[in-house]
Amino acid sequence: MGKYLIVATHPDDETLGAGGLMLRKKAEGNEVYVLNMTHMSTAYGYDEDRVTSRNYEIEEMVKSYDLDGYFNLKLKPSGLDSYLEGDLLHKISSVFNEVYPSVVILPYYKDVHSDHRITFDLCYSCTKNFRYPFIKKILMMETPSETDFVMAEYSFKPNYFVDISSYIDKKIEIAKIYKSEILEHPFPRSEKNIRAYATTRGALIGVDSAEAFVLIKGIE
Repeated sequence: MGKYLIVATHPDDETLGAGGLMLRKKAEGNEVYVLNMTHMSTAYGYDEDRVTSRNYEIEEMVKSYDLDGYFNLKLKPSGLDSYLEGDLLHKISSVFNEVYPSVVILPYYKDVHSDHRITFDLCYSCTKNFRYPFIKKILMMETPSETDFVMAEYSFKPNYFVDISSYIDKKIEIAKIYKSEILEHPFPRSEKNIRAYATTRGALIGVDSAEAFVLIKGIE
C-alpha cells in the first residue's frame, strides 16, 4: 500500500483536483494525507463568521475522506509571494518528512492563480530523490477555474488517468461542503462542471468518470 499526499493551495482544491482519487485510494487501503497551504483568518481581513464557517467545512471534508492526516500551514490567501521562500520550504519539507509519501500530487505548474504556481515550485523543490527518496511518483492535478484558464501553449495535457466511476457522486457531495466555492453553472466550480470534467476524462479511457493528471516522474 502507498501513502498519498495531496497538496492544496486553497481548501477545496484537494477535492476539485483529486477527490475521486482520494476516495478510491482510501477504499483500496492506502493512506491519504492533505497539505493545505492557505487559510482564512481574521488577521487576513476575513470576518469571524466566515473563518468559523471555513473551519467547519474543513473538519467535515477531513471526516468525509477519513484522512490519515491534515496539515494546514494557514498562510495568507493570494499572498504566498509575501513570504520568504526559505521559510516556506522549511514548513513544506517538514510535512514531507513527517508523512513520507510515496505519491505526491501538486497543482498544475501553470495554473492562472499565482498561489498555485508558487505552491508547485516550492513543493517540487521538496521532491529531489537524494533528499526525499521515499517519493516514487509525482503528479500534477487540474483545478477547475484555474487550470482551464491557462494560455494555450501551456494547456493541461494529461497522461495519467484514474477511474473514479464509483466515487464521482461522493466527490461532488464533498465538494458541496464548500458552500461559497461551489456555485451554479456556468460557474467553473459547479456540480455540473465537476461532473462534466469527470465524464470527459472518463471518455478518454473508456470509463464513466475519471480524473486526469500529468505524470512528472514515476519510479518503480
